[in-house]
Amino acid sequence: MKKVGIVMGSDSDLPIIKKATDMLNLLEIPFEVHVYSAHRTPEQARDFSANARKNGFGVIIAAAGMAAHLAGAVAANTTLPVIGIPCKGPVFDGMDALLATVQMPTGIPVATVAVNGGANAALLAAQILAVEDKALAERLDAKRASDAAAVLQKDADILSKL
Repeated sequence: MKKVGIVMGSDSDLPIIKKATDMLNLLEIPFEVHVYSAHRTPEQARDFSANARKNGFGVIIAAAGMAAHLAGAVAANTTLPVIGIPCKGPVFDGMDALLATVQMPTGIPVATVAVNGGANAALLAAQILAVEDKALAERLDAKRASDAAAVLQKDADILSKL
């Protein structure tokens, strides 16, 4: 199975990345996590993304806040799918990161999830990998069924209290 590469612009993004790694662990998907800054360590970010395919990765998740250039910098150096997680920052409540992540120029696409959307980034990465992995697709189907059952149980619980 292909791995998921995860890069975050700062270790302050770890709580968001933890949501992604928890989901990847649940789905039994191997991953590797790094802290690379688009601005402070551009060479390392470039080398990671440029060599990701040959290093066994199938998709990359990039999380960054504020200027949030990391996902675009990663996408500029690979043709693997890149999923950006805009992270909430102290100034514009994550809107700056959202706009920086979603507004990529033609030719350098970045799929973008919600602000602080670590779990959804992992699920999207899993769906991408599941295109060629039947066992993973079955685990995703089982997760969806489990999620639906949990909502229906909550519905039944509410109805019994009213």
